[in-house]
Amino acid sequence: MSARDEVLRRVRAALEDSPAPGPVPRAYRREFPPADLTLLVERLVDYRAVVHRGDPVADVVAELVTGTLVVPPGIDPDWLPSTVDVRRDDGLPAGLLATVDAVLTAAAVAIAETGTIVLDGSPDQGRRIISLLPDLHVCVVRPEQVVASVPEALARLDPRRPLTWISGPSATSDIELNRVEGVHGPRNLHVILLEAGA
Repeated sequence: MSARDEVLRRVRAALEDSPAPGPVPRAYRREFPPADLTLLVERLVDYRAVVHRGDPVADVVAELVTGTLVVPPGIDPDWLPSTVDVRRDDGLPAGLLATVDAVLTAAAVAIAETGTIVLDGSPDQGRRIISLLPDLHVCVVRPEQVVASVPEALARLDPRRPLTWISGPSATSDIELNRVEGVHGPRNLHVILLEAGA
């Protein structure tokens, strides 16, 4: 008998007299409070994202991007400044995406409670890779996309889509808690929170 078999035998023996697990409750938190935009901004800033409110998207992008900007195919053309070199992602290779200066996307949902933005690969958000390789991610969020909590976000999202959950710029830390940004994605995240009706 191998060591693996012995371990599994002991686990099975320990579980022999355990009762069968009960059903998992699925009816929790079906009524959601209104989303708090101020809380979303506080959480985003706490995660070291920069939040822009009230300015036209094209003006913010023109101010932030001095080089090449990658955009998904379904991005709103009104968001694109004429002063920036825009490349639409129609399957651009990873090597090229790694050299561009910034990416501009929309969002599927933003969660106020956690300061998390979710992309779902829709035409205005594009492939996951375009939001991971450039050093600067500019993400546009509409007020109606902001929800209060994770359960509400999950109720809106399609689990079959490629979901990317973003909580601030990419960051990690070593054993001494030295923070390093940009290891697994953009070092800089700018969120443009549109006004209602914009």
